[in-house]
Amino acid sequence: MAFFALSCSIPLPIYNNLLSPIEKQSTTTKLKLTAERPSLPAALFKAVDHLINTFIDPPRKPNMDPKHLLAGNFAPVDEFPPTECSVIEGALPSSLDGAYIRNGPNPQFFPRGPYHHFDGDGMLHAITISSGNAVFCSRFVKTYKYQVEKEKGHSFFHGPLSGFNSLLGAAARGALLAARIIAGEYNPSNGFGLANTSLALIAGKLYALGESDLPYEVKIGSDGEIHTLSRHDFAGKLSVSMTAHPKTDPETGETFSFRYGPIKPFLTFFRINSDGEKQPDVPIFSFKDPCLLHDFAITEKYAIFNENQIVLNPIGALKGSTLVAASARKVPRIGIIPRFATEESDMRWLDTEGLNFIHITNAWDEDDGNVVVLLGPNILSIEHAIEDMNLVQTSMEMVKINLRQGTVVRRQLCGLQLEFTVINTSFVGRKNRYVYAAMIDGMSKISGVWPKISGVLKLDISLSSDDGRECVVGRRNFGPTCFTGEPIFIPRSPENPNILEDDGYLVVYVHDEMIDESRFLVMDAKSPELDIVAVVQLPHRVPYGFHGLFIHEHDLKKL
Repeated sequence: MAFFALSCSIPLPIYNNLLSPIEKQSTTTKLKLTAERPSLPAALFKAVDHLINTFIDPPRKPNMDPKHLLAGNFAPVDEFPPTECSVIEGALPSSLDGAYIRNGPNPQFFPRGPYHHFDGDGMLHAITISSGNAVFCSRFVKTYKYQVEKEKGHSFFHGPLSGFNSLLGAAARGALLAARIIAGEYNPSNGFGLANTSLALIAGKLYALGESDLPYEVKIGSDGEIHTLSRHDFAGKLSVSMTAHPKTDPETGETFSFRYGPIKPFLTFFRINSDGEKQPDVPIFSFKDPCLLHDFAITEKYAIFNENQIVLNPIGALKGSTLVAASARKVPRIGIIPRFATEESDMRWLDTEGLNFIHITNAWDEDDGNVVVLLGPNILSIEHAIEDMNLVQTSMEMVKINLRQGTVVRRQLCGLQLEFTVINTSFVGRKNRYVYAAMIDGMSKISGVWPKISGVLKLDISLSSDDGRECVVGRRNFGPTCFTGEPIFIPRSPENPNILEDDGYLVVYVHDEMIDESRFLVMDAKSPELDIVAVVQLPHRVPYGFHGLFIHEHDLKKL
């Protein structure tokens, strides 16, 4: 759903056009802060910022008020050093030796003025497992923005989703940011990103991602410590930003990715080979309007994009409207391009009225590539996708695209409120049978502006039929006061090529709001009740967040 997908902020490539050639040089280096500036300009900037946030553009709605949004387990936490944990139920399987890491927004300083959940600084929460023992650690991703604000002792940069609430407010914040840049307080060539959305293992390196900036390379040490290494631009070949949802082919090791933004070309497709070398960009000028293109999919032959109805509106934002808005008049499209294309001439677009994928579960080829099958939760109430997120409705759908006939056929797989759908990643780009998804809690949709996740669902899509038969074959609810996030599937024996697709474990962080405690849960992914295999008591609260991954021990040692 859009409320888990807008990411930390919208890409801002316009700043890159203001940089000199020297400033555009490779940023794959250790981050350096600007020198200390005179205290008088800093004090003046801080006073003006207070004036804007208090009088010119204060939070006017509950869904933009940090005092309302950052409550309960949405509240930020401090960093936490590597600490041993207690296994309070069951035992941790040997196939979980490695690290589970989850990303999410966690403001370093309590926001002043309007705030959006996606504008918090990235924080990684990692549990490292070895021989049945677990160590937990929480650390900020040390982005350039994080380090500058830490040095100044307060936040001062507002993301597009919270900074454009009125024409006067947007103009005032823009002028103040420009003044900071001119005074040398902030260097835009180092990015504005938060790295708060997801993680990806690309060519043996681990990256924290947010689609408003370049990736940040991170590392998990043998003691469970989390280290930020550098802002990474792939030897100067990656500019501005990339998606927080790149796709890695499990057989070839190649990673496919893209970036999007409010300036033409609105979409740019590219790939990174298995050695970590970025290949040339493929600009997609047939992408008509800038929209929130948070995710995409690959098959063995194609890359698939959904041009949806959540549009970027920079002109409207300058007039006091929102930067991101739902457009009921726009007709969504599916775009399909050969994944090794070097230009967009082979791109095909098909209208798909009412299809608004923010997250895409998987895709695969059928009929020798003449048919492409796409899975994902479709947003049915697009008008609520930005501000009234608790009112959003979704439907898990299968979409079949016949390239020879130019037709699109859709089928509902599940009518329940689902998000954060995941699969066994060995099946990325290949036909899969099982999907695991987070279930949206109905009561939280009524009582708050931000829905919570109350359980995990297992779907068997081989059971789908034209009569709308539900595909639910497994379910676990965590209780009336317990909420979670995205589940992650871990194969029981990843080195065994004959292992069944669902033979493995699901892992999640779960927070009990009644006693204010967080736990790490391991579930049996094959069982109908998703039986609990192990429970780890965490020594530190884990706020609700976004996406994560699991890295096996042998890959962890190579970082």
